[in-house]
Amino acid sequence: MFGHLKGKHALVTGGGTGIGLAIARALADHGAEVTITGRRLATLEEAATPGLHPLRMDVMDESSVVDGIAAAVAARGPVQICIPNAGIAEGRALLKTDLDFWRRMMATNLDGAFLTIRESLKSMTTTDWGRVIAVSSVAGLKGLKGAPTYTASKHAVVGLIRALAADYAARPWTFNALCPAYVDTEIVSRNVDSIMARTGMDAAAAKDLMVGVNPHGRLIRPEEVAEAALFLCAQNSGSMNGQAVQIAGGDM
Repeated sequence: MFGHLKGKHALVTGGGTGIGLAIARALADHGAEVTITGRRLATLEEAATPGLHPLRMDVMDESSVVDGIAAAVAARGPVQICIPNAGIAEGRALLKTDLDFWRRMMATNLDGAFLTIRESLKSMTTTDWGRVIAVSSVAGLKGLKGAPTYTASKHAVVGLIRALAADYAARPWTFNALCPAYVDTEIVSRNVDSIMARTGMDAAAAKDLMVGVNPHGRLIRPEEVAEAALFLCAQNSGSMNGQAVQIAGGDM
């Protein structure tokens, strides 16, 4: 089903851990040459296996993205699968949100996706096939209580994807977003600490608070999100365009 990924160049931001690494491994397992990016080169190098190529790149820094993706294209050819995944997730009440917090969230989650897609498209649009699959969140489709800044950033990512799908609707490149609920990654672990600090809950109660958001009562595995990304790269997925695909255990 996925043999056509052999030799295609994929780029995954935040590809050294969590959802990004799971997607990168799945793409490599089906033949793609995958550039994995992030700010921590040691983490990327530790994750690297045959088919995964580490590249230090900070999605908050325009020159880092421009230079990094240009180097990846020079090494492995046009980016035909672009996965803007790098992001931060942190809740904070609006009245406790200062402009620095707002701008840091937007710079990572939204600006980072914009820059990654823009630079990848420069090479993708020279080819006859391409996939842009942004990792958003269920918070990109509804309001996440206690996290207005995060929610706004993820809604914006979905809006960007839908606009690009409309712009390129008649072309052979599709644009979709993955919208998972709480996934079993280090972000959840960090959020446990944050919830404990804000509420006084113990670790088990803080984790249960997040698990309880998922209707099926468990954290989602990163590999489940990766399978959805693989589906959007399938040979017969070309009519899936402009979609926000929920991976949320039955959330509506």
